[in-house]
Amino acid sequence: MGRKKHTDHAEKAAHGGGGLKKFLTLVAIALTAAAVVKELRRPKEERTWHGKIASVVPYELRVPTLERARERLWNPDAEHVVGPRVFGVGWSVNMGKAVAVVRQKVGV
Repeated sequence: MGRKKHTDHAEKAAHGGGGLKKFLTLVAIALTAAAVVKELRRPKEERTWHGKIASVVPYELRVPTLERARERLWNPDAEHVVGPRVFGVGWSVNMGKAVAVVRQKVGV
């Protein structure tokens, strides 16, 4: 019987059934809902569908564009390595800037 509990726990962990994943999923859902509510509380003509929640967490709910994807995912001239996502709530890594920083550090 003790063996069965260990197997269930290991299987649950291997398949992402842990509490941290569920917690992070709930946080992501709550932040997305907060962003939608924030936009819907504005008059229709003032809705931008992008901004920040609690002045910290960025959200981008506009239809993604190739230009925005390039700007946020591959922009070596950007100020930061981490910035707003192309679509959704939270941050993404600007790989173009990350590569530029590494090249600068190693002198390539």
